[in-house]
Amino acid sequence: MDRVLESVKQIVFRVLPHTDADSVFKDLNVVGMLHEFWEQKQAGGSRCGTESLVVYESAPSPSPPFVCYVTLPGGSCFGNFQDCLSKADGRRAAARVALMNSVFNELPSRRITQEFISHSVQEAASTASGCVVDAKDPCTSIGAYCYMLQSNLGKTMLEFQELMTVFQLLHWNGSLKIFRERKCSRQEVVSYYSQHRLDECFRSHMALDWISKEQETPGILSQELQVALRELEEARRAGRELRFYKEKREILSLALSQRHSEGASAQ
Repeated sequence: MDRVLESVKQIVFRVLPHTDADSVFKDLNVVGMLHEFWEQKQAGGSRCGTESLVVYESAPSPSPPFVCYVTLPGGSCFGNFQDCLSKADGRRAAARVALMNSVFNELPSRRITQEFISHSVQEAASTASGCVVDAKDPCTSIGAYCYMLQSNLGKTMLEFQELMTVFQLLHWNGSLKIFRERKCSRQEVVSYYSQHRLDECFRSHMALDWISKEQETPGILSQELQVALRELEEARRAGRELRFYKEKREILSLALSQRHSEGASAQ
């Protein structure tokens, strides 16, 4: 992310050689620009949901540094990666990261095409020490990944992100293993979850699963939450997309809250 910022500053310096690039970049109304960007996309018939535009969330903190998260219409989430001395600075910094990723997402290279799928499958096969031929079999991991990409042909990577986050959560939660034990094919699972959004109902079901895990292994909820918080912090500092890590935090926090409520009721 630092390299991206430096590239932007260099562009500003070339266009306005007698101007302080840091000052120009800081003074941009990035919050307004981000809102306008997504407003225009929706007006232009974007596939993003129409229930909201850009949603900001400030992490509770009595003193700096302040952290702000911004969630885009398609569900992708970003945050400020540098220390901010005010909540307003945190909001602007988070909007800046989200705006750069939103603009970058419009490049042709970020749209899922047959060429993109072919390259991605080859890369996945190489990383997982698998075989490209497996892409033709939806029962394999690479085949399921290929099927997911084919099902989202024409979409951008940010539009594809929510489905990927769902499957990351299902893998983390252990649900994919249960589906395999029940003889559900990967294609069936992908087809089902392609039609279901990552919403409160999804989170509640996962929270119930983690409450069951807590009953079997006391203390696992707190341990997993600490891991999730650390991963979220590391990803935010690195300027990465945060939806998966933030959803883990939300699900585990919900499970802990419900667990404590059950304990209080029992007393």
